[in-house]
Amino acid sequence: MPIDPYILLLLGTVGLAALFPARGPAADVASGASTAAVALLFFLYGARLSTREALDGLRHWRLHVTVLACTFLVFPLLGLAARGLVPVILTDPLYQGLLFLTLVPSTVQSSIAFTSMARGNVPAAICAGSFSSLVGVVATPLLAASLLGGNGGGFSADSLLKIVLQLLVPFLAGQVLRRYIGSFVTRHKKVLALVDRGSILLVVYTAFSAGMVQGIWHQVSPARLGGLVVVEAVILAVMLLLTWYGGKALRFGREDRIAIQFAGSKKSLAAGLPMASVLFGAQAALAVLPLMLFHQMQLIVCAVIAKRRAREASAEVTAPKPGATTRSAVGTGTRSG
Repeated sequence: MPIDPYILLLLGTVGLAALFPARGPAADVASGASTAAVALLFFLYGARLSTREALDGLRHWRLHVTVLACTFLVFPLLGLAARGLVPVILTDPLYQGLLFLTLVPSTVQSSIAFTSMARGNVPAAICAGSFSSLVGVVATPLLAASLLGGNGGGFSADSLLKIVLQLLVPFLAGQVLRRYIGSFVTRHKKVLALVDRGSILLVVYTAFSAGMVQGIWHQVSPARLGGLVVVEAVILAVMLLLTWYGGKALRFGREDRIAIQFAGSKKSLAAGLPMASVLFGAQAALAVLPLMLFHQMQLIVCAVIAKRRAREASAEVTAPKPGATTRSAVGTGTRSG
């Protein structure tokens, strides 16, 4: 079972925030650094994502529309349906985090990795993940503002302005400057990946520090966390089944169905965490908790499925075609006679 080492770092950061939360002037410094880190993250996302590659995949538009519909339509509908679990299973803050989870774009790297492992359509997974990330920069904040605005999300004209300045403007700047810095970003992607992860750790520390200072963790009991895990497991199972058998109903080939399943059933931790820090502010700690749990769950389950798909593909390649054995036996018999 794959345990993402980064999840361990995130949990360690949460523990650090619980033991040594930033307070007073230190909290102001951490908040300012977190704001700058989010802007840097989305600038790097913009510089990294190739719009040309995404547009080149438009010839496979049915697959991309299917993935986008799963990510930004079906997932949110499941999130809205989970509202009926409040307050019996979920608290309202946990539900808001769960609903936010369903609005986040799909992953890029892990979707590609699992599609490749399962011997699916890797170019389609690359384009689908890129499309989802591009659309998510605009769609996720807008969906969150419309679906969470009336549920205590704290959305206002000021928060929407922060979304534009901290997320959209840096992303567009990265896209504009990509032609000049794209090769540099590609050459130093390993170093910049460390910058990405370090920035997200800072965002998590700031959010959970604020949560500790405000005492919001008294709202979460082990039973509530267990209920959240069960709900997320059901949502993941529904999406995995829907993407696989829905792809079959839409007459996609096996390789395309694999790309749809892995790109259409997953959510991006890297994009969701910084977005939550902007959208939820001081309430971000509980908002990102469902996403962190779902991230690890999807890695474990999708790894198992990818290995199974790979075994199925190997079995299809090695299996003899119908009639091949009979023809061979007949030929051998003829030669011996």
